[in-house]
Amino acid sequence: QVHLVESGGGLVQAGGSLRLSCAASGSRFSIATMRWYRQAPGKQRELVATITSGGTTNYEDSVKGRFTISRDNVKNTVYLQMNSLKPEDTAIYYCQATALVTTDFVDYWGQGTQVTVSS
Repeated sequence: QVHLVESGGGLVQAGGSLRLSCAASGSRFSIATMRWYRQAPGKQRELVATITSGGTTNYEDSVKGRFTISRDNVKNTVYLQMNSLKPEDTAIYYCQATALVTTDFVDYWGQGTQVTVSS
């Protein structure tokens, strides 16, 4: 079993920055790909950024150039640096990890952290 704990959300003015963190804990696991999703009120959850175990990254078009995903494999932690925030970035942000647990790949989710960007 892998447990994901997010932190770093909050209220910020447009143009500001926030850094989200997501730490994975458990036993007998190896994290493969980690992702950040977000869900705004009344909208479907969308994939924001992805980082593989080798460090390859991918971003949703609206956040390219503003958000940066990174990871610390020793700490089993993924980060999302969010700059030049816009009101439309307001959402609950979720961390998701695909982990190899013994012999199976399993997806895990964090509880979410609220990001609110005021205009």
